[in-house]
Amino acid sequence: MNAERQVSAIADKVYRVLIIGAGFSGIGMAVRLQQRGERDFVVYEKEAGIGGTWWVNQYPGCACDIPSHLYSFSFEPKPDWSRRFSPQAEIRDYLAQCAHKYDLLAHIHCNTAVASLRWLEQRALWEVTDTTGRVVFAQVVVAGTGALSSPDYPAIPGFERFRGRIFHSQQWDHDYDLTGKRIGVIGTGASAIQFIPEIQPIAAQLAVFQRTPPWIIPKPDRGISQLEQGVLRRFPRLQRLVRGILYATHEARALGFVFNPRLMTLHKLLALNLLRRQVKDQALRSKLTPSYAIGCKRILISNNYYPAMTQPNVALITSAIREVSEDAVITADNQKHEVDALILGTGFKASTPFPRGMIFGRTGQDIFDAWSAGPEAYKGTTVAGFPNLFLLMGPNTGLGHNSIVYMIESQIAYILGALDTLQSRGASSVDIQPQVQERFNLLLRQRMQGAVWTVGNCKSWYRHAQTGRNVVIWPGFSWMFRRETRRFDAEAYRLTGSTTDADQQLRLDHSPARPARPARVPEEEPQQ
Repeated sequence: MNAERQVSAIADKVYRVLIIGAGFSGIGMAVRLQQRGERDFVVYEKEAGIGGTWWVNQYPGCACDIPSHLYSFSFEPKPDWSRRFSPQAEIRDYLAQCAHKYDLLAHIHCNTAVASLRWLEQRALWEVTDTTGRVVFAQVVVAGTGALSSPDYPAIPGFERFRGRIFHSQQWDHDYDLTGKRIGVIGTGASAIQFIPEIQPIAAQLAVFQRTPPWIIPKPDRGISQLEQGVLRRFPRLQRLVRGILYATHEARALGFVFNPRLMTLHKLLALNLLRRQVKDQALRSKLTPSYAIGCKRILISNNYYPAMTQPNVALITSAIREVSEDAVITADNQKHEVDALILGTGFKASTPFPRGMIFGRTGQDIFDAWSAGPEAYKGTTVAGFPNLFLLMGPNTGLGHNSIVYMIESQIAYILGALDTLQSRGASSVDIQPQVQERFNLLLRQRMQGAVWTVGNCKSWYRHAQTGRNVVIWPGFSWMFRRETRRFDAEAYRLTGSTTDADQQLRLDHSPARPARPARVPEEEPQQ
């Protein structure tokens, strides 16, 4: 491409904001931009539809483990959730409805996956290349890819030899009929405990390969009647009150997770009582009893997992997997477990959200190398050396006790403050100062000490594989994070000067006029 054509390409395809992902993070960010009068933005979504993790995870029994009225946007309440804990399809449809209601469809490009992001220092722009090789440019990139977007495949020898069907739970093969098959399930995490009860009745045999048993408490689920839905629709303040009560009760659990793990005793008693009631066989119950501190891994909720595990066509295997052969899983005790299909319920790469070769910041540094000791960011949102890049659900913003949507909305408000700063100060970029990021993460590590995630020798996907640091969970109350992100603290950042006249003119020529920034949407949940 010659210089003239390159300038033309830049002129044609420069966005103020490019958002990656159309899940809760991406849709929430796009809605808030739209509400403020911003029109110069685009959403890249690698899948064929809207919903993020709720689009791709379509396995049988897939549902949320946070109550419906809490697992939704504060600015878009839904009075007619069908159940206390929403099934996957209903959450997916909710996000699609939000995109339609707020007129986002023209901004969303589905089947468009980002291959690389490269910061162009001279232009103060991100060069964004998709997997087809098409290039666009953006002043700001908001990565809403989430922590649960990249499946984690176990390093087990022999997968390539297996002649049967094999798939990860996130990529469920709906064309393969499991009826009457010998099925092997590897993993017993949050996804597996939902789909195992669904496939157990139709399987000839079900072999469940368990490395570590999860802590499971009862799931207080039920349908929500039309009468209840009607009342909530008629009285919106009542729905906000319900949401506030749910938030407060879940938030109280942080006392045990973060400040005094001994307070987790109640959850432990609930879990042990459920196990004792639903599993009468003492040997099986022993295999299903965790030996690590409750809360160190995600506490799961289910009423039907243990009953499924007691059925005569189910075998729980706790011996480590040695290899996979053409038609079987072979364990360390030399037992051969013949299977027709293998389903991987092995979770996601939450502690390594971006692969090598995807994001290059100042000086061409790969973010993968910047995170050699584990992902870290300032307030889970910005990373030193990567200007104008904002992460939603970034390092240490996950929760073990409450709704991640609350954290996402907190981050969105912070990012909007950064956009205001760029515009009001005529700056071309903001980059968190390295020493500020370092101090922030040192404080996080100090606050981790004594939390339930550091008790004993518990291994968890919250921890980075090499360093053992918890790089996923926020060590505190979620309202503390909202307090941290309520104001964009420009003094913590390095702001570079105004953009060059040429680039500024390109943006003005190819962007619709933006009105003066309207007043910030008022907080809809003062009780939180």
